[in-house]
Formats: sequence, C-alpha cells, structure tokens
Amino acid sequence: MIRLLLLALLVLATVLVTRTLLYGGDAEFAADVGAPEQAAPIQLDEDLVLGRLSRAITFPTVSPQPPQPRDEQAFSGFLDWLESAYPRVFGALEAERIGGLTLLLTWRGSDRDARPVLLAGHYDVVPVTTDSGSEWTHPPFAGTVADGYLWGRGALDNKNGVIGLLEAVDWMLAHDERPARTVYFSFGHDEEIGGEDGAGAVVEALERRGARLAWSLDEGSFVFERMFPGVEERIAVINTAEKGSVTVRITASAAGGHSSMPPRRTAVGRLAEALVALERNPMPGGLDGLPAQTFDAVGPHMPFLPRLMFANRWLLGPLVEAQLEDLTFANAMMRTTTAPTMLSGSPKVNVLPTEASAIVNFRVHPRDTVESVLQHVRTLVENEHVRVEAVGGREASGVSNAHGEGFRAVARAVRGEFGELIVAPGLLVAATDTRHYARIADDAYRFNPMVVTEDELDGFHGIDERIPVAGMLQGVRAYVRLLRSL
Repeated sequence: MIRLLLLALLVLATVLVTRTLLYGGDAEFAADVGAPEQAAPIQLDEDLVLGRLSRAITFPTVSPQPPQPRDEQAFSGFLDWLESAYPRVFGALEAERIGGLTLLLTWRGSDRDARPVLLAGHYDVVPVTTDSGSEWTHPPFAGTVADGYLWGRGALDNKNGVIGLLEAVDWMLAHDERPARTVYFSFGHDEEIGGEDGAGAVVEALERRGARLAWSLDEGSFVFERMFPGVEERIAVINTAEKGSVTVRITASAAGGHSSMPPRRTAVGRLAEALVALERNPMPGGLDGLPAQTFDAVGPHMPFLPRLMFANRWLLGPLVEAQLEDLTFANAMMRTTTAPTMLSGSPKVNVLPTEASAIVNFRVHPRDTVESVLQHVRTLVENEHVRVEAVGGREASGVSNAHGEGFRAVARAVRGEFGELIVAPGLLVAATDTRHYARIADDAYRFNPMVVTEDELDGFHGIDERIPVAGMLQGVRAYVRLLRSL
C-alpha cells in the first residue's frame, strides 16, 4: 500500500513538473504579437516635450463633483494654449470643440478605403483636497520637473496621454510623415465625471457623419515594472475590457433621541453591521476569462514555484486564487469589488440619528451584472431596518479581440520602443471614456505606452501624482511608432 502511495506521488510530481517545464501560457497569443521590430531610434526635443507637459499641468482643469461648477476659464485657457503650443498640428489637422470644451482633431488619410481609428485621452483632472496640498512634495499644479519625475495633477491621469499624442503628431508632421488611414484624436473635458458631454458628444457627432472605427485606443494600464513578484521583465498590459460600476445607498433606521440614553440597537450600529457583512462576503471571484489570459501571459516568466502553481491550476487553482486575493490589484481583476466610500448620520455629537446611510461603490466584473450585484447586496443586508437603493450603475464593457489588428498594432509599437517585454491582454478595473467610444468601434483598447511602478501608481487621484521623465519620453516615441504603423 505504501509503495502504491509513493508511486502515485511520484507520478503526480512528474506530471506537475513536466507541465511546469512545458508551460508556455498562451503560446498562440505570444506568436501573434511577434518579436520587436528593429526600427531606428526616434530623436525628440526632450526639453520641449517636458516643458509642454509641465505647462499643461499648470492649468487647473478640475472636474468637481456635480453640481459644483467647473472653472470654465481654466478649461478654455488650456485649449487656447494647445493651439498656440502646437501650431503645426492645428494647421494640418481639422480641429473642432465638441460641446465647447472637448477637442476633436481629424487627420485625413490618403487611403479612403481604410477604416479610421480613434486615439483618445482626457485633460480634466480630479480635485486636490484642501487638507492634502501641503503633503505634496511639489505643488500639485506647478508642473515641477525634479528628481527624474514630472510632478503634478494630471501627470498620469491623463494629460500625459493628451500631450504624448500631440507630441507624436507634431513629430510626424515635422518629419513629413502622415498615416495612410484617417485618425481621429479626442481629448475629453469631463471624463472624471462620466464623459457624457465630452466623449459622449464626440461619439454622437461621429455617428451623424457615418463614421465606424476599426478600433480605438484610450487611457488604461501602463508598461509595468516590478508589479508581479519575481517577474523581472517589463509587462505591457493592454486592456481589452473594463469593469462596470454600480453605486448603492444603504440606509439603516432606529429610534432617535439623546445620546445619553441610546437604545440597544442604533441606526449607526445597524449600518456598521451591514457594511461589515458586505466586506466579509464579497462577490464570488475566480481566475478565469480575461484575468486568466493576463496571468497566462505572465506565468511562464515567474520563478519556478509560482510557475508550477499556475501551470497546474487544474489541481492547485484554489491555492493560486487564495494567494492572488492577497494582492490588491489581482483581487480587483478577479471579482466585483466592494468599496464603502461615504457615510452620513447625525448632525450633532449628542443626537442619535433616526437614519444613518452609506454609499458603497461596486466595480462590476464582466461575469456579473448590475442586477446580480444588487441582488447580492439585498440578500446580505436588507431587512425591515435596513433598505438598499441603487443610485447609478452601468454594466461591464464587452471584451475586445486580443488577436485583432488594433491590439497587434499597439503591441508592436510598444515592443518597437521598449524591446523584449511581456505583452498581455488585461481587464481595467477603473472606468474610462472608452465606454462611449466603443459604441462606434469594432474593438476598443485601453493602454498608456509609458513605464510606471507600483509606487507611482499610488499617485492616481492621490498625493504626489507624478510620471517618470524617461517613461514619458518613451511613451511619445511609442505613439510615433503607432502612428507610423497606420
């Protein structure tokens, strides 16, 4: 019996090791992307590029939460400055201000039979909270270049993309190079609050003109360094889908009164119990679909032990998923996430509220729906003292083709600039204007061709937003290579 057990263990170990050694992830996908092209280096006026991004950041184009008004002068001033900063671009391309503040540029191609593409970004930014300004290493709207970074609100989200694309077009025009197919450039003014009046209006305008895009590219993931433990290679995650979102208001009720005589169950206590229940019982997750494609692209480059685990998910899948759930970014890729964000209760320290409420934001995985999330919440917390109300929601996007023309064009441009790196399709856990552009595009992708690390990602919507100078310049060159391929 012991011999049989040992033999079975030996056979199992042989199978596990053999599968690990043969593990190639998605070999067909890797072959489809192809090897880097050996193209000549692209010479930029680096000081000019950085100077223009620095100046762009000085415009406080903040999209406040409605109904608070925006600073219209900052937005129109930014657009006026773009025209003066890029006379070659605005002289050669057709420029329109859609909805007054979103910029649509049209670069007419010579091949009328080729389907057009759209490259996009947004120039509005999130607010800097008044109590955090002093915590910034450099003022958030100064556009400071120091210590190998360009600092400021919008450096990563997403004036880097807007300026990067304009710099690439300017470089092409200066070198008398033009794409054969028509290219649209859309730079939105309200992405941070939904994009309805910006990207949404651009799509409506293009629809009226009968435009149908082969594909679109907007902001998204980056070329990541040191994001996956043990993986030394850079990883370009080109997002082929993005999560949806549903926001829920949870309201708990109880007897009010004076805080000196509280009842056994308060509204705040009931609300707290509901929130704890939601956090302890997340929506079911799993490493399948698009996240599985991402990790299959990265898996062959992992150290032996994690590679063994990923190569043998048929046996070790639950263990793999348990480990990934401890990584914030991986957990967000695998499931619909739960995030309580806003609370309200009593207006006074000694008054018991009759109602206490919380806003909870769920980012909806493509396997789930808005309705399934609402049903999950109601099943967990709704009762005679706790009510659940949806206050806004949209479904996850469709999944674009990771073997399509647009994906290959972006991947080859990135490899042409960065050399050998891992290219993987991915799921964007945030939201972009692409949800609008995808209405008129066969495929929609979300990616910034710039290198960032996990430390720099902390600046997104936070303190000390910044972009590496070298990464920004590489991004401009990658955009040039992408335009050349068109």
